Amino acid sequence: MNQGLLLIFVSFSGGGKSTIVRALRERHPDWRFSVSCTTRAPRSGESDGIHYHYISREKFENMIADKAFVENEEVHGDHYGTPKEPLEKAIRDNAVFLLDIDVKGALRIMQKYPGNCVSFFIDVPDLKTLEERLRSRGTETEERIQKRLSRIPAERREKEKFDYVILNDKLDHAVNEIEAIVLKKMEEIR
Repeated sequence: MNQGLLLIFVSFSGGGKSTIVRALRERHPDWRFSVSCTTRAPRSGESDGIHYHYISREKFENMIADKAFVENEEVHGDHYGTPKEPLEKAIRDNAVFLLDIDVKGALRIMQKYPGNCVSFFIDVPDLKTLEERLRSRGTETEERIQKRLSRIPAERREKEKFDYVILNDKLDHAVNEIEAIVLKKMEEIR
């Protein structure tokens, strides 16, 4: 049996999941990271192949037709997808594989690979903090901020479907808590 470990991280936009994943990758450079494909434009400081694979809508649709995604979703008018091959290779290699994805995509992966997943819902102390984080990015229009905020109630209703709900009020505390859970899980399965 393949014991690759899929670590799934979900949160609201601005909830801090990408920052947590980045901190875990710094501590554990051997842990692999799922680079999703997207049709959205890169934000300032983002690089193709590092943060996302930035592709055209046409190429994205071709990849859907070729069943190259384990899951894909339209979010805020842009398309996102998790390439299947790197994920399945991580499972075959018994590797740790981090996924920073949306709630719907996470639930699909958890359903397809139930024995390999450990899932984390990253919650925030309050909505005011979340809104401040979104605004401080300086990358979103008011319309897109409001669209992101409008998804929160539906996403929050799903949090009990995840293995762990982690409150991201202090980054180091959240990262340490997640790391301890993962290291314990790795001991159990190896």
